[in-house]
Amino acid sequence: RDCCLILSLCYFCPLQRKDPKLINTNPLSVSLQFFVSNQKNPSFDSIRDRTLGPMDFDSNGGNKRVFNRLGGPTRPSPQQTNTRQQVCFHWRAGRCYRNPCQFLHRELPAGPVPNHANKRAPDESGFAGPSHRRGPGFNGSHSSNSSNTWGRFGGNSRAVVTKTEKVCRYWVDGSCSHGDKCRFLHCWSRGDGFSLLTQLDGHEKLVSGIALPSGSDKLYTGSKDGTIRVWDCASGQCTSVLNLGAEVGCVIAEGPWLLVGMPNLVRAWNMETNTDQSLSGPVGQVYSLVVGSDLLFAGTHDGSILAWRYNAATNCFEQAASLMGHTVAVVTLYVGANRLYSGSMDKSIKVWSLENLQCIQTLTDHTSVVMSLICWDQFLLSCSLDNTVKIWAAVEGGNLEVTYTHKEENGVLALCGVHDAEAKPVLLCSCNDTTLRLYDLPSFTERGKIFAKQEIRSIQIGPGGIFFTGDGTGQVKVWKWSTAPAAAAAMS
Repeated sequence: RDCCLILSLCYFCPLQRKDPKLINTNPLSVSLQFFVSNQKNPSFDSIRDRTLGPMDFDSNGGNKRVFNRLGGPTRPSPQQTNTRQQVCFHWRAGRCYRNPCQFLHRELPAGPVPNHANKRAPDESGFAGPSHRRGPGFNGSHSSNSSNTWGRFGGNSRAVVTKTEKVCRYWVDGSCSHGDKCRFLHCWSRGDGFSLLTQLDGHEKLVSGIALPSGSDKLYTGSKDGTIRVWDCASGQCTSVLNLGAEVGCVIAEGPWLLVGMPNLVRAWNMETNTDQSLSGPVGQVYSLVVGSDLLFAGTHDGSILAWRYNAATNCFEQAASLMGHTVAVVTLYVGANRLYSGSMDKSIKVWSLENLQCIQTLTDHTSVVMSLICWDQFLLSCSLDNTVKIWAAVEGGNLEVTYTHKEENGVLALCGVHDAEAKPVLLCSCNDTTLRLYDLPSFTERGKIFAKQEIRSIQIGPGGIFFTGDGTGQVKVWKWSTAPAAAAAMS
């Protein structure tokens, strides 16, 4: 069969018919002379190219047309042998001149749309969470026509720009030249239902506390730069600066009092009488302040919780008790349901009775610093640097147990709760990746995100759908819901 194939190739070869030197009655000598002349003649390739057309040879140099006429199997095209199944980049751009081309000249079929319907069913507490992490789309919708060619040339020869979850630093400086084509965000938030009203600049270090006294037209912000700034709510201008000479650990407002935690003391200003007091007793920085049951509580660096009672007759705060139990700094306090809750760097939460100021339970489910606590209905919510938000509910006997754990990708720094215009609860959750996430409760469905230059440590709710955030650079931002939400929720 091999000899027949060689003879046939020689018979159909145009060189044999044109060159008399190759004419020979002996078929074997004809074939030998052909191959010998091919080896000896250096211009054979140019002669072959002039004699045969480009369609007569396959991509490997074989005589495709002759081979097919002899009944040989059809050689698969490069598209058929392309096991990588890659679409030709130049074809997408409309400028591929290779024929044949080793890449596909057609689009690959769209992949299957992921099924996101598998949700975690609500448990007995009413809290439920998705069984997977949600992506940047906050409405949870997924289009079946989504393109799988982002970043490449599509049919219209235009690249699809996919935004990343990061604010463009050149946009922040006012120097980004990419405009709408920039891969990074040119805004400080993502999501519907809220917007940025204004930004208050002045602090030089982290904003550690924000207070808006009820019925007041003044906003108070404290910072690690050692100052308290007073802002006019109507104009957004800073009206005065109080230089305290030491880091501000926290700021709260209660009635006529503005209370500020500092190293080794608590400063108390009566905004009606323009008088102030210094409450001594703390050892180290005061990180947290809260008022409950006519008592002012302060969480300190040495792990103790100090309590003062206000004496109206003397117009002074008198120390009432010292609650011992935590081994290191107490960084968060919250009062609700006739209980005082304290979170510490020792990774524990302690529950104290406001009747006798005794510890009635210690919660140890967190594996890192407990950063923030809030109460909502019959639930206690806690967050930690262990990347979790835990929901606690009372069981038989009155003790608290974890009923649901929401996991984040980063440590959680602060929590704040509010109801929206439809009376639906919304959780504001600040993480140490410089973002603040907004979650619908109890599903923990993400409905928006706020970005900052550095970590957001302070969150405060105001009237009329206003809320405030303070970050590590000293910036205070004022946000507003599209429709005014209800006041911050608390456990009764």
